[in-house]
Amino acid sequence: MYQALSSRFGRGAPMLRSATPLTDDQIRAVAPSIFAADPHHSRSARYTYIPTIDVLTGLRREGFEPFMVCQTRTRRLDRREYTKHMIRMRYAGQIAGAEANEIILLNSHDGSSAYQMLAGMFRFVCANGMVCGETLGDVRTPHKGDVIGQVIQGAFTVLDSFERADEARESMKAVQLPAGADRALAAAALTLRYDDADAAPIRADQLLTARRIEDRGNDLWRTFNRVQENAIRGGLQGRNANGQRHTTRPVQGIDQNVKLNRALWVLAEEMRRLAA
Repeated sequence: MYQALSSRFGRGAPMLRSATPLTDDQIRAVAPSIFAADPHHSRSARYTYIPTIDVLTGLRREGFEPFMVCQTRTRRLDRREYTKHMIRMRYAGQIAGAEANEIILLNSHDGSSAYQMLAGMFRFVCANGMVCGETLGDVRTPHKGDVIGQVIQGAFTVLDSFERADEARESMKAVQLPAGADRALAAAALTLRYDDADAAPIRADQLLTARRIEDRGNDLWRTFNRVQENAIRGGLQGRNANGQRHTTRPVQGIDQNVKLNRALWVLAEEMRRLAA
């Protein structure tokens, strides 16, 4: 149902997130592969190079700025300048609001992933980025053929999806959940997070825990955000199958992170439609 991302970022991957737009020097120190001038020497003549820095420059001209970058670690020193990387960008003027729409870029220059552009959302109160459901912007371009036009069109596809994301968010804020609906949402999220919900180290209602005062409330938007943050970021106390104390881990793999984020967004969207 969900298209897996082409990259997986494990624990310890170089990452930088800032409250202000990142400079090229800051980006280069964390993710030098973004600035690769050409593809890795292992690529054949059929490989079409999509320079990430050119896409970044183009989006900057449209008013978008990078606020988060990361790239995968590699033991191959000859691939460090070409390996998989991700950039999250948003309008610099949106930093004063409660949420901001983001363009998420994923690319590599060594053949390890396709070029991808996704629609995302960043909630400042919890500093936890989410990815919108599969009905919104998602563009994947392989490194072959005439890709320039596809990349440009992909940017417009993602930008066009922001209006729908905004409408969905505001509609969720207006929905007050009936008794028991929040627990149903949490139970479904627990099943999405763990293959066997009965053997999960935490209870479903723990996903409803508010980490800050701003998250308290019974509207669908705040309920969804509590569940999403607790499921993605981890840190909840429980017991494993052997009865030992266990702290849930954050979802580290970027493909798993996006898959879970999307599934939760779709779940919340369906609850919103039922309440309409």
